[in-house]
Amino acid sequence: MKKRLAILGSTGSVGTQTLDIVRQFKNDFEVVALAAGRNTAKLKEQIEEFQPRYFNCLDQSINKLGESTRVPSNDIATHTDVDLLMHATAGIDGLPAAAAALSVGKSVALSNKEAIVMAGDHLKKLERKHGGNIIPVDSEPSALWQCLMGETSKPRRYFITASGGAFRDRSPDQLAHVTPKEALHHPTWSMGPKITIDCATLMNKAFEVIETSLIFQAPLKDIKVVIHRESIIHSMVEMQDGSFKAQMNHPDMRHPIQFALFYPQRRRNDTLHNFNPLSIRKLTFEPMNHQLYPCFDLAMSYAKQGGTYNAALAGADEAAVKLFMDGTIRFTEIAETIDNTLAKHEPKFDYSIADAIDTANWAHETTLARHKPQMLETASLSASNYRL
Repeated sequence: MKKRLAILGSTGSVGTQTLDIVRQFKNDFEVVALAAGRNTAKLKEQIEEFQPRYFNCLDQSINKLGESTRVPSNDIATHTDVDLLMHATAGIDGLPAAAAALSVGKSVALSNKEAIVMAGDHLKKLERKHGGNIIPVDSEPSALWQCLMGETSKPRRYFITASGGAFRDRSPDQLAHVTPKEALHHPTWSMGPKITIDCATLMNKAFEVIETSLIFQAPLKDIKVVIHRESIIHSMVEMQDGSFKAQMNHPDMRHPIQFALFYPQRRRNDTLHNFNPLSIRKLTFEPMNHQLYPCFDLAMSYAKQGGTYNAALAGADEAAVKLFMDGTIRFTEIAETIDNTLAKHEPKFDYSIADAIDTANWAHETTLARHKPQMLETASLSASNYRL
């Protein structure tokens, strides 16, 4: 029987690579639903090829594409025809669909970092209560997950690797005038723009530390980040006896995507680049230069406080990246911009998913309004819309 698949964010980087895997295994998957943002042309091409029954996109004027019927994204996430939800969106808007799917016991292949950062404890509770599964798709959490399979004892330490991003060889003084185009030139990975900027600031590693803490119930102090330029080892764990386990492969998101799609099985795919250890002369590890990455230390200082600070962090970061991308602030002002917003936040430590959504939206709007009042938009999400 084919696994029935829905993809949120189908026209983005992870979504399109998910469909690359589906093309190789047409007898194993049925694409039931596709949801996208503004790239309606790409969505139309995908619908023509995969013939899903349902779709969603931001263009509210479109109610029909081919034989596909428009339905809300949350209805896609919870639909009885869906066996596995590939949650491939980026940003703070991804939390409601993840929560909705888990609340009805769905398996969710989750690449959206912000959903876990904002309310990972609540998503894990929904997973336990309703019998669904959170399957990490992000390469580093997926690598940790694979390293821990079959283990019955907690690791001593968790090691998350980082390429260092576009500016790993710059000095702090050289960062004041870097451009968005330069920041988007990642040395090893090909990803969407928001996460690529987060790689340059290392905010993405801060998010992955928070993800690891929440998904694996790991103390923040036991999670380490090391610079690994080759991006071959995606994460490592040190076990209680001092043994290390590492997950290795070429920097290609299709590897963790395919693992998530077929979990718990592994399938051969000759279109993926086979890793040959003899072709790698050396693997290097370096300590992080904290002067280059103030966003990381800032994020960790708020993550240690907990509560809704994580949701505020996600919302403020998303807005700060937008401000940098459109030229409103400099790259070196991203951390300060985020900090200015979080300093105003009045956290809740007993909070709901609705509170996390409201907090992220507040932080996003507050950050934009401070720098460009004309950019302030009405929040697309409201806690009243999600009774979870």
